[in-house]
Amino acid sequence: QVQLVESGGGLVQAGGSLRLSCAASGSILSINTIGWHRQAPGKQRELVALIIGGGSTSYADSVKGRFTISRDNAKNTVYLQMNSLKPEDTAVYYCNVVLFQVTGRRISSWGQGTQVTVSS
Repeated sequence: QVQLVESGGGLVQAGGSLRLSCAASGSILSINTIGWHRQAPGKQRELVALIIGGGSTSYADSVKGRFTISRDNAKNTVYLQMNSLKPEDTAVYYCNVVLFQVTGRRISSWGQGTQVTVSS
């Protein structure tokens, strides 16, 4: 069993910043990928930023240069620093981790989501 606890969402004015955190705990041997997705009302969930096992990162074009994903390996925690926020960044942000458990099982787990609202 793996648990993801997210925090850091909220309401911010356009141009402002927020920092999201996601801590993974439970039966974890190694993490394959960990990252953030978001879903705006009436839209499909989309990938925002991702860290792949070796440490390489990937970003959606819409957030490049504004968002930074980072990871604390010791704490199995991923962060998303969001700067220069725009109203179109308003969405529920979900943490996702793909990992191997000590049993050798590979699973994908989602957080409960945290609301980010950017006012114009």
